[in-house]
Formats: sequence, structure tokens, C-alpha cells
Amino acid sequence: MVDSVNKPGRLRPAPENFLMEEQIEAVAAGRRDFLRKGFLAAGAALAAPLAARASEGDPAILKLPEWTTSLGQPVAARPYGIPSQFESQVIRRESPGLARVGGASVSFAPLQSMFGIITPSGLHFERHHQGWHDIDPSRHRLMVNGSDDTLLKRPKVYTMDEVMRLPSVSRIHFIECGANTGLEWGNVAVPTVQYTHGMLSGSEFTGVPLRLLLDDCGVDYRKARYVLAEGADGSSMTRTIAMEMVESGEVLVAWGQNGEMLRPENGYPLRLVVPGVQGVSWVKWLRRIEVGDKPYATKDEAVHYIDLLPSGLHRQYSSIQEAKSVITTPSGGQMLLDKGFYNVSGLAWSGRGKIRQVDVSVDGGINWQTARLEGPVQNKALTRFNIDWVWDGKPAILQSRAIDETGYVQPTYGQLRAVRGTKSIYHNNAIQSWKVIESGEVSNVQVL
Repeated sequence: MVDSVNKPGRLRPAPENFLMEEQIEAVAAGRRDFLRKGFLAAGAALAAPLAARASEGDPAILKLPEWTTSLGQPVAARPYGIPSQFESQVIRRESPGLARVGGASVSFAPLQSMFGIITPSGLHFERHHQGWHDIDPSRHRLMVNGSDDTLLKRPKVYTMDEVMRLPSVSRIHFIECGANTGLEWGNVAVPTVQYTHGMLSGSEFTGVPLRLLLDDCGVDYRKARYVLAEGADGSSMTRTIAMEMVESGEVLVAWGQNGEMLRPENGYPLRLVVPGVQGVSWVKWLRRIEVGDKPYATKDEAVHYIDLLPSGLHRQYSSIQEAKSVITTPSGGQMLLDKGFYNVSGLAWSGRGKIRQVDVSVDGGINWQTARLEGPVQNKALTRFNIDWVWDGKPAILQSRAIDETGYVQPTYGQLRAVRGTKSIYHNNAIQSWKVIESGEVSNVQVL
């Protein structure tokens, strides 16, 4: 319950723009004040002016607007619904500092503008290695074979119609790129949550358990202990999946996302769903499954998507996405316009199972309060958390830490760097800090 003495505060959204060349150079040179001022200026330019209130009353109430005094648009004026024109800035955004080739780049989901735990399909983050294709489903095939004749009795080739006629399931899961938050290993690099954590999405996926397909092909589970998934894009993305995950029934061959067919950028017409594992293993445009008796050590699991350690050695096959959380509101680039009550909200997730608890701190980790978890809390899915906060106008540092059902506690940057150093790329699940200063400006900082 909101204390009536403490009026609700107002929040200005983060500036919805990407890093320009000079801002990228400023980050590289350590001139973060330049970057901060640039985003503040952009936010001021984009912020809508507050409604003017006449002394006798608010004209927005007293004068009926045109939408109340005129006929609206007819049914099915838009056969496929699109967002309001006033939400046109809530879009995926590419950071030009990551890759010079668009086909091998990333677009980030606008976490700061989203609610609940489901990411709209049109806002789902993208990561491609050689661009995306809109594949004709009538020409797409899925082949299941064995690395030798003893592993599989009946190698098969499935059409999309044959796959979709099999018994299906629908499940809600998160997907996170292993490089999410990767820019922040050494220091603060980007200002908003869209760029720090935006390679994250949550969807309801519909498909057939991969185990059912393997059973149909007569796999010998005693000998076949791994599967190789291969995509139909130009990079022919291949990843090894341990058979234990397949046998559990978790791994899906999916064609549906959020109640409709997959979008082309998300693997239409067929992709792999591997809950809890980094997104690169969720092979898109899935065309082949091979069963084998040992790991395949493909390029993108033996040479890429590996963790650099302080010793100079690399850690391989660290695919699980450990427990992680982030406050999305208030977050970097936003501004608190008033003292008073705010609902602090964010997301938590774990590749090990369900989120058990999320704690929130407003003083940089000195004191913690347990947040409310919005139900249902599901396995290897995003979990929304909320907590009440009354801002008194003084500086604050907002943090969240997730604890999953295994007891794992999300680490601080100090704890993570003690093991992983500062020059890694993947699997950064450190506690995120947002600093609020007297002016209400919210910025990205790091607390060890």
C-alpha cells in the first residue's frame, strides 16, 4: 500500500537512441562524462512536455478530446495488429560498436519499456552469425541421422507438416545470449539497460520434444550420448547438446512462439529450444540433428563462446546461464522527476531452475530487502519482481540479486572478477548497480 503522505513520483523514460561514433570513441577513451551528457541531452529533447494545468482545472479532463467526439477506425483496419504510434520508439536497437557487419551483429530488446515476463515476438533480441532468412516452409526439411549405423535404427527426413503433426507442448522459457552484459567486464561501457542486458528475452515456445523424434528414429540411448544440432543459415551453426538434457524432455524442436509461428529472425520455420543454456545453442533454422557417442567440439563451442580466465587459459563448454537479475525501472538513462513513491521493478532468471528469491538494495548492497515475486514462478523462465521505494531526494544506488532454487546467489563484480578477471566476454552475471543522484538522473555504475 502506498503511503498517502508520499505522493507517487514521476519517471522520465531513458533516451531511446543508440551510441554514435563519437560516443563509442568516448567510451574507449574513458571519457564517460561525455557519454552521460550526450544521453541526458537526448533525453531532454525527446521528453514530452508536462500537460499544462489551468488554475480552474486540467484541460485534458475538462475538454473532450477528438477521440471521444468522433468515430473510431473499423474492425480489422489493421489485419495484423501493430503498436500505437506513440510507442514507436520502443524497438530493438543495434549497437554499432559491436560489429561492422549487420549480418553478424546484435539487436537489443528494450527491457526498460516492457512489462511482465513475455517479450513480444517483434521485440525479441537478435543475434546472427550470417544474417537471417525468410525460409519457405514447404522446402524446409529436418534430417535426423547417426554418426554411425549403430546409434540410430531409422534415419529420417521430416517435412514441416510431418513435424507439426506430432504431439506438441508449449512452455515458457528465457533465452539469453552468452555475451549478454559482456561489454561491462572491465568497466561501465553503456548507459541503459537495453544495452547492458538487452540480449535477453522470454517467450512461450511450442514444439515437439526432441526425444520424441529420436524415439521415432530408434536411437540407442546407451551409445548415443550427444546430439549435434545444425542450422540452415549461411554459417551452418552447429552445437553439441548433452543427451541428458534431451532425455529429460526439456529440449524442444519448436515452430511456435507466443501463439504464432516463429518470426524469421527467430528461426522460422524451425528452431531448437534448450532451456537454461546460452542462446547460441538454440540453433535457428534447424535442418539436421545427428546423434553421436562423444562431444563434437564444433568451432563455436571449442574456439568461440569460451571464457578467458586471468591465467590466460580458456574455459570451454560453460553453457549454463547462472542466476542473474536486473532492475529495469528505474534504470540507466531514466530520470526521477519527483521525490516520493516508486515501484522498483526488474527481471530475474536462472539456467539451473526456478528463482527462489530476489533481494533489492537502495544503498549499494549495505542493506537488502526481499522483493515480491510475480507468479507463477516457472522453471528456467523470466521472473518479474517488484518492491516499494520512497525516494527522499538523496543519492541512492539500486541493486538486485537473485537466488535460485539450488541456493546459488548472484555474485558482486568483486566476487566474479576474483575468479574470472576483467577481460572476458561471456557469462557476466554480476549484480547491476544504478546510481541515482539529487537531480534524479539514473546512471550505470559498478560496485565491487
